[in-house]
Amino acid sequence: MINIGILGYGTVGSGVVEVLNTNQESINKRANEEINIKYVLDLRDFPGDPIQNKIVHDFDKIIKDEEIKIIVEVMGGVEPAYTFVKNALLAGKSVCTSNKELVAKHGCELLQIAREKNINFLFEASVGGGIPIIRPLNSSLTADEIDEITGILNGTTNYILSKMAHEGLDFDTVLKDAQDKGFAERHPEADIEGYDACRKIAILSSLAFGNQVDYEDIYTEGITKITAEDIKYANQMGRAIKLLASSKRVGDSFYAMVAPFMISSEHPLFSVNNVFNGIFAHGNVLGDVMFYGSGAGKLPTASAVVADVVDAAKHLNRNIMQLWSNKKLELADIRSSKTRFFVRVSGNENVQLNVIEGIFGKVEVVKVSDLKDEFGFVTEIMTEADYQVKAEKCEGIINRIRIED
Repeated sequence: MINIGILGYGTVGSGVVEVLNTNQESINKRANEEINIKYVLDLRDFPGDPIQNKIVHDFDKIIKDEEIKIIVEVMGGVEPAYTFVKNALLAGKSVCTSNKELVAKHGCELLQIAREKNINFLFEASVGGGIPIIRPLNSSLTADEIDEITGILNGTTNYILSKMAHEGLDFDTVLKDAQDKGFAERHPEADIEGYDACRKIAILSSLAFGNQVDYEDIYTEGITKITAEDIKYANQMGRAIKLLASSKRVGDSFYAMVAPFMISSEHPLFSVNNVFNGIFAHGNVLGDVMFYGSGAGKLPTASAVVADVVDAAKHLNRNIMQLWSNKKLELADIRSSKTRFFVRVSGNENVQLNVIEGIFGKVEVVKVSDLKDEFGFVTEIMTEADYQVKAEKCEGIINRIRIED
């Protein structure tokens, strides 16, 4: 029997208990051992819930119990999760977590401790919910040099943009709908401002490129400026607007960004809609590979956590997780990255086009029949810095969105 302790009995923690109870027989068979929940740490009591007889309020009771071999951390946030997880690893207990903030900030250090102790720090559920992506990067794709990872990594923003596109609704209306359905938090800033996706692409980039990528260094732009009118232009162009978290190697430089992009129907992420996530990777040997599935939610996330528990149980005294170096990966200045831009401007095309082309060079005009006194245009490929300089000379710009083909 392998005893585990669970830190946190919220949405994901209760999901872990549910998954372990529902699929107990098959999980035990895959782990080659019986997985037993000995303790669940939470500040609250849960009268009437069968878990109550395993609830403890003091972490020391778990850390000092030599029978506990694996700890599941599903509390969220950096503290006290970081202190608990670090102490658990130092005590020789493997840890499985869904905590993206913790992994993005302290993942390198915690992996190093696990390696020194010959145990495991596993975090499949920290990116992509139920989609297996950490494990493939750690094992299946190790023969490749990964030069790009681009993903739709946040289900909330993808739901909002999908519903805006399909129903012609404005951002605020869809955000309220997402909150009513439980897809968005009451305070949704982490999702809609891109911070959640930023932490996830930092984790993936650190694994893919082998060096520490600090999420604070990643240019991040959310979806709050995307309007129903922007969506109409995208539809007119046969494109979709998606919040992409992207990390790319270009020559000897590395770029990382989180921002809305207009993507074409040929793009592998074009059909990833609603609360689903999709992750696209390109390797120099394998070529393109795509991961798709439920990116959030109680049971998909819990399923990924339990998969890590099984892995930890099968490798109690053997470290299996790739170490990313604590050497910082210096990201290139995003102003030198190149793309095309879709630009919305107020005014009349016939009056302004000559001026616009005098600034931007040849552009492709886009018009939507029911939008009067404005039009859009698509630029040639240029750097972010070049666009900024040109945009400052152009009057009447309403919005701009990057284009990814």
